[in-house]
Amino acid sequence: MSYLPRATRPAPSLAVAQRSLGDPSLRYPLWPPLLEGCPQTSTADLQYPLVLEYDYAAAPPDFFGRDPFAGIWRWAELLPPLAPGLSMGEGGTPLVAAPHLAEWAGFDGEVYIKDESRNPTGSHKDRLNLCAVSSAVLSGAPGIAVASSGNHGAAAAAYAARAGLPCVLFITEGTEPHLLRMVAAYGAAIVPLPRPLRRVLMAELVHRAGYMPVSSITATHTGHPFGPEGYKTIAWELYRQLGDRLPAAVFVPTAYAELLYGVWLGFKDLQRVAGVGPPPQLIACEPAAGAPLRAALAAGRPVVQVDEAPTAAYSIVVGANSYRGVLAVQESEGEALALTDTEIAAAQTALGREGLWAEFSGAAGAAGLRQAAAAGLRFDGPVVCLMTSSGFKDQGLPAPTLPPVAPTWEAVKRTLHEVYNLSV
Repeated sequence: MSYLPRATRPAPSLAVAQRSLGDPSLRYPLWPPLLEGCPQTSTADLQYPLVLEYDYAAAPPDFFGRDPFAGIWRWAELLPPLAPGLSMGEGGTPLVAAPHLAEWAGFDGEVYIKDESRNPTGSHKDRLNLCAVSSAVLSGAPGIAVASSGNHGAAAAAYAARAGLPCVLFITEGTEPHLLRMVAAYGAAIVPLPRPLRRVLMAELVHRAGYMPVSSITATHTGHPFGPEGYKTIAWELYRQLGDRLPAAVFVPTAYAELLYGVWLGFKDLQRVAGVGPPPQLIACEPAAGAPLRAALAAGRPVVQVDEAPTAAYSIVVGANSYRGVLAVQESEGEALALTDTEIAAAQTALGREGLWAEFSGAAGAAGLRQAAAAGLRFDGPVVCLMTSSGFKDQGLPAPTLPPVAPTWEAVKRTLHEVYNLSV
């Protein structure tokens, strides 16, 4: 499998190499992207991801002074090479003050929600897929392959469609019908499989037909090395949106930790290039139905396997962590929290009282804030909870039970008083 860049690549990127997370002294050329982990440190049981290196000395002096408008291409110098015309205005998402959420969480300080549901396909995954699909376009790959039953698959299908590339989406049998309608609209080929076989058969497509995978094809999650770079822009936007301040902590819904690690890379870039620091603590927020990152940190191991239990947070429950998450939590002196469905459901309701409708999994960051406050964690500065996706992605969850109401004014008035505590 070989991907070579076309001659006509966008000029602005200062990316120069790939570096191993298993041994940071090991560097590889920028092209081709290494899609199966570090060749020298990985084993059959444990594969280590890669991260990109940049010519930071060549970064424009005003780089972090740019306004955080939509279109993460505006940060192109410190992103992987981006394919021309592929952006759909991802990024530049609102930072919403959340005083009611702070009160609900028992947190005495500034609390903000970074609303990633405003991205083109309704989730944070658009930032990753702009970078990963760009690599396919610039490499001349014949198509895109992805294994996902949620936001990642939808975003990959959308950016593949925009690039004019076929997309093969391997989903879990029983995937929500609304996602199937969404990816079908983008023209993706949808292949339903038992979950353990999705990665295996996607790897066959990659190796036999040369399709570019934008999700992981390794036994230990490594993913596409270019993808998490797109999440750095969240850190840079937060810095500008907070009035050139850094948050003290960022609460991140976490599965394989590409988002968590990408945000951490963004804060490290701020410190490296502009001397802005210290970086915030990153708080990984996993469903208690799995929580392998928390288990890996407790065991002092790079990766662990756990048993998954049923959960409504299906978008972020996984049976094994990625090493990226271990690094992000350890280097930021952060935490990994395990949230029950009851805690996440309460956070989803609390976000609604701020006027924000989050996907169940996307409310895990807000749930983490409340758990952290109850545990006595304190932060010296503003706190941000990432809300990763829209509540419209949750169509399979049961609707609230509504009271029966007779069609008379007296019945309406009585219902408002007895059920909703409203006197009219």
